Amino acid sequence: MLRQATTTLQFETRGRGLLDITRPVADWVRGCGYGQGLLTLFVRHTSASLLVQENADPQVRADLERFFARLVPDGDPLFRHVDEGPDDMPAHVRAALTAVQLSVPLLGGRLALGTWQGLYLWEHRSRPHWREVVLHLLGE
Repeated sequence: MLRQATTTLQFETRGRGLLDITRPVADWVRGCGYGQGLLTLFVRHTSASLLVQENADPQVRADLERFFARLVPDGDPLFRHVDEGPDDMPAHVRAALTAVQLSVPLLGGRLALGTWQGLYLWEHRSRPHWREVVLHLLGE
């Protein structure tokens, strides 16, 4: 019989960049005691996103940040929405180009991530924020 569990995890970011959230998510999933299922993660913000990315070489994450800085620069005169500063609208564009929701299978009681994969909360604002990620696990 299928069961479901939900929770909301809070994370404090240090400003723009990727924050590895794999361990707290995996810990919560393990505590639910399910053998198989599907985990859905959803970030409740319009200037942050979620990402499955390499967890071994930090240069991958740094390169992603440099690429997005070139793609969507802060202070671009194209943007009119600057209520919270020059990084405001670029943060919204970055979130629109990435994902606010992820789905990860659960196999044998563990997240079915690949060897070099981790779950990341990607903060797109330049200053620190508290972010909420809602988790929903459906399984048995």
